[in-house]
Amino acid sequence: MSRPCIALISDPTSTEGCADVLAQAVDLLTGAPPVRVDSRRLATGGTGRAVPAGEGLRLTVPEQGLDLVPDIVVLYEIPPHRRGALAPLQLLLERQGVVTLAAGPEAWRAATRKDLTVERFRRDGIAHMETLLLSRSVPQEAWAALDKLGGDAWARPVVGTGGNDVFHVTGPDTLHRAAQFYARRDIDWLLSRDAGNFTATGARHQFRVFVLGDRVVHAREHVQSSPDTPCNTCQGAVPLHIAPPDLPPRLTELAVAATVSTGLPFAGVDLAAEHGGVVFEVNVQPAFVDGELHTVAVPYIRAHLEAYARRRPAGRGEPLCDASPRPDRI
Repeated sequence: MSRPCIALISDPTSTEGCADVLAQAVDLLTGAPPVRVDSRRLATGGTGRAVPAGEGLRLTVPEQGLDLVPDIVVLYEIPPHRRGALAPLQLLLERQGVVTLAAGPEAWRAATRKDLTVERFRRDGIAHMETLLLSRSVPQEAWAALDKLGGDAWARPVVGTGGNDVFHVTGPDTLHRAAQFYARRDIDWLLSRDAGNFTATGARHQFRVFVLGDRVVHAREHVQSSPDTPCNTCQGAVPLHIAPPDLPPRLTELAVAATVSTGLPFAGVDLAAEHGGVVFEVNVQPAFVDGELHTVAVPYIRAHLEAYARRRPAGRGEPLCDASPRPDRI
């Protein structure tokens, strides 16, 4: 029996390491690594090509010496500012019926642009903290927005990642610093009312919930000792792993609803239990931490394989990157 040809398309400039973890998952489930493809080559203006080939899509990347027609495409670890350039590829994948959980460009855009995420949440009744959009506003407008939000809010760019560009705003000094930061970069930003998401010991905390389809496959609680620092693991927050049955039902319900609202088939949802449960954001391609190869990456790749098994036409010829499976490693 042959294995499907799997292309793992990612951006090598990213430092998150998700593609390496996903490659391990592919190897575990199929007995062979995927074909690694540089996403920059297939983006708008890139030197690679993606063209229809029968019922599939032929990917040609001269710099990597690649010419293949994959059965499955895993598109992951694409920095937010480079996602828009991959929209034509996403549309081709969809049009040609290639098995992928990459979703379409509209879903990616709705989750990547946080102003659009907030619009979706309002439309679909997803609980979230009150949020206002500021477009390089004058100081008076920013101050009025902070006053409306109770004088305690979080500023973040419309498009960002990692929390390096997020500010806890509690007065004129921090508001001015945030406004100047975004003005220098000529970007729109958001102010969201603080959720008061503290543990009994006074640490900040929130939850990252991994949603695949209509179910939660894994979750973690992030505990941040610094109350003015985002609860990102890359900002020093400590992750505490949670099995799906141990997650409060309200948070499970919210995470799935938020994912559906953006149109993503897979996402990492950030939310807090305070205020009855509120969603902060939906991550298109959430990063993995230690221990999430088996709890997140493997289920994610398995979903691709299951979709391929359901859709593979009877009597189809052997894949172009055939290799023998190794069931003992599953």
